Amino acid sequence: MIEPRLASGVFISAIKRLIEAEGDFATVLKKGDAISGAILLIGQVRGADPVIYERYPSLDGTSGWQHVDLSDRNDVIVQNYWKKRGVQDPDLWVLELDVASAARLDGLLAALN
Repeated sequence: MIEPRLASGVFISAIKRLIEAEGDFATVLKKGDAISGAILLIGQVRGADPVIYERYPSLDGTSGWQHVDLSDRNDVIVQNYWKKRGVQDPDLWVLELDVASAARLDGLLAALN
């Protein structure tokens, strides 16, 4: 049975509030479809080493975060990747997170499943 999912715009707003409540930062780089837009997260620890995660649905109807493997993790490659994805999918949301530690980022991703 497929469970109903939260609208993308509401989910993005909830992520921002959760991040900011802990003293970290979240910035919407690209707004997508408010109801069903795909979500791409760029996670950084204190402004360095950006990592991209994309939310994918699974066969059981739930969603999970998958790491996007890039050849290098510098800002230019990450920027080029999400901008290209945004052209391919105009409904895509891109949210950049800047957190205090890698453990905090991992915990957030686990909590957001």
